[in-house]
Amino acid sequence: MPNKKFLFIIGSVGVYLLVTGISFAAFTFAFKGGSSLTSPLSSSNTNQAENNNRKALTDVTGAKTAVCPLNGAKYSAAEQKLWESRRPLAVMIENHLEARPQSGLSDADIVYEGIAEGGITRFEAIFYCQAAAYESIIGPVRSARTYFVDWASEYNLPLYAHVGGANTSGPADALGQLESYGWAGANDLNQFSIGYPTFWRDYERLGHTVATEHTMYSTTTKLWEIGVKRGFTNLDPDKVEWSKGFTPWKFAKDDSAQDKRSDSQTVSYPFWEDENYAVSWQYDKTSNLYKRFNGGQEHKDLNINEQLTTKNLLVQFSVEKNANDGYPGNVHLLYTTIGQGKALIFKDGQAIAGTWAKAKRTSRTVFYDDKAKEIVFNPGKIWISVLPVGTKVAY
Repeated sequence: MPNKKFLFIIGSVGVYLLVTGISFAAFTFAFKGGSSLTSPLSSSNTNQAENNNRKALTDVTGAKTAVCPLNGAKYSAAEQKLWESRRPLAVMIENHLEARPQSGLSDADIVYEGIAEGGITRFEAIFYCQAAAYESIIGPVRSARTYFVDWASEYNLPLYAHVGGANTSGPADALGQLESYGWAGANDLNQFSIGYPTFWRDYERLGHTVATEHTMYSTTTKLWEIGVKRGFTNLDPDKVEWSKGFTPWKFAKDDSAQDKRSDSQTVSYPFWEDENYAVSWQYDKTSNLYKRFNGGQEHKDLNINEQLTTKNLLVQFSVEKNANDGYPGNVHLLYTTIGQGKALIFKDGQAIAGTWAKAKRTSRTVFYDDKAKEIVFNPGKIWISVLPVGTKVAY
């Protein structure tokens, strides 16, 4: 009998250790990049085509009559119902070589592109209409920079997702600015204060191991859910609609007729002198789209394995200077976001030499043609590349 009791105790301990080991392994796997545990998309009962990177949330086959207030594109009433319950979501996405191809950029309505440090560019993707009907993986998510916060401020307390940010005392102190603007702990979705499972690390998402700083991901739905928990839906905690006071750009009802489009156009420009971050766009007359190349390669979205495109390409020239904030290597930069400057606007295969103007942090950046008339964009995605004054653009 004592032997049986002893065996029972030993067996129980063995089962406990086995279960504990499995749980620990699963937890570790979740933080080391196992796709089944690290990137769970919310459950969906739709009959839309799905993959592991992008899941449909509603039927998108209805008539496209609802106009997106951000970029003028048209969507179904079902999609409009979803976006009208939310506010814009701005996400910092990196462009380091180890981050490519990124996830989710194709579902952004507007993308801002600028140098973060050392000539390495970064994106701020604005999700609202195109992303309404899908839960899409987004990333790799990286840190905040003050000039990107200025552009995000145009969307009236958007949800702003990032992983930390510049925080050295001085003009580049993005985290300090978020605090002073009243965003911290509210509409500011800093991964440092949220963590897993809204954010997770996936070391093998690109099919090979990458360094830790290039592994942070989330999804559109998970980030909007954090907004709901904090009282930021389409309404803020004071019940003010986010679009109150928002200044939309002007959009044509439809694309220009084919006979008014150029047969072809190539637009190319560098970011500093590193060819890995040089950009070019090839215009396609039939689709009226600009197709993006990054570092000489087709720039694709990992979620759908398709090349990134835009209907409207803007190049905004801004004064670039070092922040001189004492950060090691003096890598923090500043770009002029408030004031005015020169711009190039590309649409329909044609170039417009114009200007941009922004009155204050929360004001809309408005683009004008060479006759000082506000630009009327084609309905569809808008891509804004911010270049240092003096950068040569070939077209």
